[in-house]
Amino acid sequence: MLTISLGLFWVKKKALDRKAAVALLDSSSGVDPYLSSLGERVRRMRAIRGLTRKELAHATGVSERHLANLELGVGNVSVLVLRQIAHAFHCAMAELVGDVTTASPEWLLIRELLEKRSEQELQQAREALAELFAENNGPGNRNKLQQIALIGLRGAGKSTLGRMLAADIDYPFVELSAEIERVAGCGILEIHSLYGPMAYRRYERRALEEALQLYPEMVLATPGGLVSEPATMNLMLAHCHTIWIKATPEEHMQRVMAQGDFRPMAGNNEAMADLKRILASREAFYSKADWVCSTTEVSLEDCFKGLREHVRQKAGLPY
Repeated sequence: MLTISLGLFWVKKKALDRKAAVALLDSSSGVDPYLSSLGERVRRMRAIRGLTRKELAHATGVSERHLANLELGVGNVSVLVLRQIAHAFHCAMAELVGDVTTASPEWLLIRELLEKRSEQELQQAREALAELFAENNGPGNRNKLQQIALIGLRGAGKSTLGRMLAADIDYPFVELSAEIERVAGCGILEIHSLYGPMAYRRYERRALEEALQLYPEMVLATPGGLVSEPATMNLMLAHCHTIWIKATPEEHMQRVMAQGDFRPMAGNNEAMADLKRILASREAFYSKADWVCSTTEVSLEDCFKGLREHVRQKAGLPY
């Protein structure tokens, strides 16, 4: 009896010591809250799958001690270790690192439905969801041709063609960059230098929201990087007939140099290579536009003729 009592005592003491250690670690300033959350997710997922730490160590090739430190939120963990754990759990790494799409069973079920779908199927799903959740002024309740957005890299000709199109169909022409500066109360460069890129994206989203409210009819020229923020991109696609003003990297460079604007390539000795990388990284997003207007080896007059014909035909106007 004494042996059993002592055994229970030591088991309870060990559990209490562990809880105290966790509390001490969590209360100390040296523990990263994210690592603590990561450890908790690993511990919870291990419990859901009914694995002991020893079994997980065997499945991953990671020592029990390292796994214990990970679950306690102590020390950093490598991407390779996380990949091994995700493989053992038969889950995506996103579930370990805390992606918002893993936060609920519904998110996981939706993601499972969309996994391995083609780009065309994903586009159909996105458009169906956009229509399902559209507000009263969304695309399901009015003609998207009332608000036309031009997208593409700087130097594509968005402002020039946008002004010409706006004058032709008698719509206001709106530069979103100017709206961003109005909302922020300072210039674009000042926003970046004083508040950083995340703040700029917030101002960009707010400026787009206000423009959509202020101008029921408009031709909108957007900054080249707008497409890199999914929430802002979705808002634009849902409300605007979107047109990609497309050009080659060489043409972009020539036009930017003609404008005397070197912001995208400031301090970069390999400007053309940088521009090509930017365009390549954004092309998949630009291609979500409703229509593409190519300006490559085409005169301004011919570009505008094609753009005008497309818009007027879509809007049911004579052309």
